[in-house]
Amino acid sequence: MAQTLALKGSKKLLNAWAFYDWANSVYSLVISSAIFPLFYGLLFRTAGIETVTIFGGEIARAPLISYVTSLAFVFIAIITPLISGVADYLGNKKIFLKFFCYLGAASCIGLYWFSLEHIYFGLACYFFGLVGFWVSFAINNSYLPDIAYPEQQDRISAKGFSLGYIGSVILLVFNLAMVMKPDFFGITDNGGEIAEIKAMKYSFISVGIWWILFSQYTFAHLPKGYKREGKRDHIILNGFKELKLVWHQLGKNRRLKRYLGAFFVYSMAVQTIMLIATYFGEEEILWGSDNERTTGLIVSILLIQIVAILGATVTAWASKAFGNIRTLVVINIIWAMLCVYAYFLQTPMDFYIAAGLVGVVMGGIQALSRSTYSKFLPETTDTTSFFSFYDVSEKIGIIIGTLMYGIVAQLTGSMRNSTIFLGLFFLVGIILLLRVGKKTK
Repeated sequence: MAQTLALKGSKKLLNAWAFYDWANSVYSLVISSAIFPLFYGLLFRTAGIETVTIFGGEIARAPLISYVTSLAFVFIAIITPLISGVADYLGNKKIFLKFFCYLGAASCIGLYWFSLEHIYFGLACYFFGLVGFWVSFAINNSYLPDIAYPEQQDRISAKGFSLGYIGSVILLVFNLAMVMKPDFFGITDNGGEIAEIKAMKYSFISVGIWWILFSQYTFAHLPKGYKREGKRDHIILNGFKELKLVWHQLGKNRRLKRYLGAFFVYSMAVQTIMLIATYFGEEEILWGSDNERTTGLIVSILLIQIVAILGATVTAWASKAFGNIRTLVVINIIWAMLCVYAYFLQTPMDFYIAAGLVGVVMGGIQALSRSTYSKFLPETTDTTSFFSFYDVSEKIGIIIGTLMYGIVAQLTGSMRNSTIFLGLFFLVGIILLLRVGKKTK
């Protein structure tokens, strides 16, 4: 505890915390958004099939990965508050941060062996990669009120996301070069496996190594956390007890409770858009060829990441000038307009414009949402459990958002109709944000 108080607000500690975004953001970009979706589709197309036999039944590739993703987020939503409560009770959340970091990184490396012949192992690696990323991300988020004073939190939160965007873009550019020019890196067709797929597998290894290597700086400087007083009997049950206490505190803090409600609604739309953007672009945009589709989608993702750096920085400035809630309302308005614009996308240029606009508001809304929640927290050392509610709200929103998006697309026969549906969530989010209040303190 003394260590945390002594270092709180110091430049070294703030930078170490923000640097974890540099370490782990390569997963969300390379694995979730760019290379793995392309690898997964190419794997099936190369085999000339659209379905695979799993658990005794035939299932198409798109629903399969969707179900695994949903199942992973259900698991994450359940385990995050459990881990958070236990971590706060033991006073050593860094050990959990390390565990889930290494679990996620090892799973990324394991994706190298992803194949239709070993589909169970491959899906398990994909599953635990998601778990490792999101749970470690939640634990790292919970450090924010511990290491930064309220007046520092907007800026350092934005810096973390900016570092994540920069680092992930660097690695993605390298991976893109491997995929587009595998022969330049000495990667050739081997044993019936085309060089392009081999290059993608090497990119999975690079993500795991990057994640492990650069997280060491964070681990070296972050404190263990606050140590709880009292008996340690039934640690698991005590973790749930801590969560119950936090829930009661949320009921007494009207502003925090209202903000969580607003965040749950608009985050549902934001995270769904981030997860399905690549699939939307692949299916709804009129690309000239498969090569143009692959290149265009990765270029769009790179554009989003680069512009998001500017977006996070501008949003931090705007929040200081106009207040967090007002800034979040404006960002939600822009998101709602983007959903309407997405309905009319046709050409690759339309998609590039949308990607640039998404980048501006994506970085801003993620960074500012995290720091706003941190500012609304009461004076407490129970930060991990409080942030678990924040992260669980986000994960449950992802489950609901992706499910409803798929249902609307299936019933109407078009993914475009789903974008309008998501726009409604931003409108509701705006209304709920206006009920929170204009000031953050």
